[in-house]
Amino acid sequence: MAHSEAFPRLGAVMKTVIPAAGLGTRFLPLTKEQPKEMLPVVDRPAIHWVVEEAIAAGATDILIITGREKRVIEDYFDGSSHWDRYLKGTENHAAMQSIAELSSKADIHYIRQKEPRGLGDAILQAQKHVGLEPFLVILGDTINVGNPPVARQVWEAFEKIEHAIIAVEDVRREKVADYGIVEPGEWIDDRTVKVKDLVEKPEPSEAPSTIGIAGTYVLPPSIFAALRITPAGRNGEIQLTDGLRLLLQSEPIYGFRFNGRRYDIGTKMDWFRTHVELTLLNKDFREPALRYLREVMKDD
Repeated sequence: MAHSEAFPRLGAVMKTVIPAAGLGTRFLPLTKEQPKEMLPVVDRPAIHWVVEEAIAAGATDILIITGREKRVIEDYFDGSSHWDRYLKGTENHAAMQSIAELSSKADIHYIRQKEPRGLGDAILQAQKHVGLEPFLVILGDTINVGNPPVARQVWEAFEKIEHAIIAVEDVRREKVADYGIVEPGEWIDDRTVKVKDLVEKPEPSEAPSTIGIAGTYVLPPSIFAALRITPAGRNGEIQLTDGLRLLLQSEPIYGFRFNGRRYDIGTKMDWFRTHVELTLLNKDFREPALRYLREVMKDD
């Protein structure tokens, strides 16, 4: 798991891995027939937001890790002659063209995780595609809003340090059990901290800090060797956080406090909050949505 000295610069192909293979059990029955990543957020599916961010950050090669019954994700980013014929000349045609335009900006590949064995195992499926290059990871249920894009900020931080970087954010003490948590070491600057340890979803009373892992990473290829020897944890799943702990034994890892906002759609309530907040950030929907919300609150 030795550190490679020959990492590509930002101008090179930025390979991005988007894990989207989870079962989405917290969203049942919504996810019985559709992936969680295809749930709508404002006017497009969650995975659309993630791919959009990756491309805005500079990615030209994207690998989406899918699983059983997630073929709809592949179909979404493909062209559709049926829809083109049906919508041609209508006001809705532009919406379909926007998907084609997005897909044309990067090569989008897919590979299946054969069994739902956790995030770490999903990342392992990317090894042949990634090869010996560092790569960006954005979770398929994480929507970031930032200028510049959060993924770009994390990649540029990686370029300066040339070691694994994980995006982090401060979380409320009562929420730490939902996150991987960083035990901080030395702060390199006001945004970058050397990681002393990582703990997956600790009890609040046992958490080493309230610095949570925020779902965006730049990882070296040495992570694959670490993941291959990572023991399975709860429910037989291999956790990425546990793999990072093993990697930390042989090379440094850094946390990066990004400038922006992360929206997590891990639960139904998180999804609802994300949908409302991002609707209010949309210039076309903000005023009508505010009027409606005021009417609802008045009637209540």
